[in-house]
Amino acid sequence: MLNIGRVGDFWRKPTTIESWAGEIEHALASPETTGRISNVNPLDTREFDAIFVGGGAAGRFGSAYLRAMGGRQLIVDRWPFLGGSCPHNACVPHHLFSECAAELMLARSFSGRFWFRDLDGVTTSIKEMVDLFRKGRVGPHAIMNYQSQQQLDLEFILNAPARIIDNHTVEVMGERFKARNLILGLGARGNDPQVPGINLKGVYNYASLVETLDHEPGETIVVVGGSKTAVEYGCFFNATGRRVIMLVRSKLLRLIPDEDTRNYTIDRMREQGIEIVEGAELAGIESGPDGRVAAVVADTPDGQRRIATDFVFHALGERPNSEMAVEALGIKTDDKGAVIVDDQLRTSVPNVYAIGDLIGPPMEMFKARKSGMYAARAAMGEKISYLPADWPDFLHTHYEVSWLGLGEEEAKRRYRNVVTMRMPPENPNGLDVALPAGDRVMLYAMLKPHLSGFQKLIIDGDSRRIIGAHHVGYGAKDGFQYLNVLIRQGLTIDQMGEMNELFLNPTHFIQLCRLRAGQQELRNL
Repeated sequence: MLNIGRVGDFWRKPTTIESWAGEIEHALASPETTGRISNVNPLDTREFDAIFVGGGAAGRFGSAYLRAMGGRQLIVDRWPFLGGSCPHNACVPHHLFSECAAELMLARSFSGRFWFRDLDGVTTSIKEMVDLFRKGRVGPHAIMNYQSQQQLDLEFILNAPARIIDNHTVEVMGERFKARNLILGLGARGNDPQVPGINLKGVYNYASLVETLDHEPGETIVVVGGSKTAVEYGCFFNATGRRVIMLVRSKLLRLIPDEDTRNYTIDRMREQGIEIVEGAELAGIESGPDGRVAAVVADTPDGQRRIATDFVFHALGERPNSEMAVEALGIKTDDKGAVIVDDQLRTSVPNVYAIGDLIGPPMEMFKARKSGMYAARAAMGEKISYLPADWPDFLHTHYEVSWLGLGEEEAKRRYRNVVTMRMPPENPNGLDVALPAGDRVMLYAMLKPHLSGFQKLIIDGDSRRIIGAHHVGYGAKDGFQYLNVLIRQGLTIDQMGEMNELFLNPTHFIQLCRLRAGQQELRNL
């Protein structure tokens, strides 16, 4: 264990990732006895250029950037680790669960064939996977603490909540710290539905599932919501062999801009057995004699419906944690609690910036990290402008679903001559052709080709510019990060056709472009 009980006595001390892991585990188990974890330079008498209230992705990346610019920063966070809730109980867990969903879909699709064991009627454990994540999450926490202390030279106080005094002052466990600027990265939390029974045992959101699941769910699970989180967890629950009923207020996955891509995604979810009820409103959750969930009541287009279940998962968006900023500073927020900022990330209070999920959607990792970086630059006197726009996006079902730019429908509203290239191609056999083929879908392509994925490229036929790309399958998400930059720079079908594919490539976009690039007047493919 490290001796880090008072400010400054941890600065520059040698540590390892292993020693940080031990400290974090102890602090999580006994936060009251651990005390604050301090890494503040006692010899630096300079005023802080910024105090970052919150050390999640936004605060940590912003701090690193400000420090690299030569400024002095301080992070204060209630967790005993840097990186925030994302790697602890928010956005990272579903990546494990979505990997399980993909593996289980493959195993069930070929159950009893080749080397796959017979999974007919078999239910696999949800709790085992939650426990696995819970045990493994300290490793990334320890790496971030080690990196921040030993390699980035960041100053921080952890395991201690901050109290905002004014726009230059923060109090931590009775001690006050001053800075020229405050940068607020207070994050967000799950938006719990206000219905009877929401606090019953057996009702979970993404965070409480990881923190408190203590039993194996029964055979029926009700998922409330139609967002990324609802779909990702719903597909995982389904893949374990349980009946999953999704209650969606409006239209499932309306964030996917291309209807063909959306329909393919939802059709595969239904084929795996997920029951989707659109236009449904959660009316209440009923309790059994043991105080646990016994049933869900929902108002649907076909009337009120009662579903017997011992497990409810709800994912109805997130609400920014802006209460402290409003109370302490009178900071302005919108009607959903998001702190209002301008394009320089300035709030309504002088010398106070806000970043990450605190400023509302998109609540994505890139926005958290980039807003932290831009706020750091602004606090150091740079003239900056940051408004998230035109980003690539993705979600997990049993597949990876990635997209960027326009869907076909919006493209046709904006452009006179829209050309599409898709795989599988338009053909009399529909999806029952052995393409697309690529890594992780070869068995599907050979034996169940309609499960091998879907992809589409959208082109403005007049300028030959690519204006949208969509992919359902595996392995394309990483490439979409870079493809998005090229498309924003005006990438054409001819330029993509000149690229060198790593065959068999998860996206077939390069070869499809090469097949059509010789045409003076482009046609669909």
